[in-house]
Amino acid sequence: MVDASGVLAQQFNNVAPEAPPAADRLMKLVRWFMWFVMLSGLTGIIYAGGKFAWEKWTGGSLESPQRIAGAAIGGVVATSAGSIMNAVLAN
Repeated sequence: MVDASGVLAQQFNNVAPEAPPAADRLMKLVRWFMWFVMLSGLTGIIYAGGKFAWEKWTGGSLESPQRIAGAAIGGVVATSAGSIMNAVLAN
């Protein structure tokens, strides 16, 4: 049993990753999703900036800086998602 598993393990030492079928369609979908995430983050920052100016103008409570910080942190996480996944899956 031990010898058979050793022979089997020697046969798999040169395994190279290969893209699955229809990987190009999946990557296109991922690129569209990334574009949507960046667009929604930009829209969120613009909206929060406008609301921040309105709150300053009218003297209301300032809740918009939290929205701007949340959109910025979300943008950092979204743009670094590929690096995070490579770090997690590579180890």
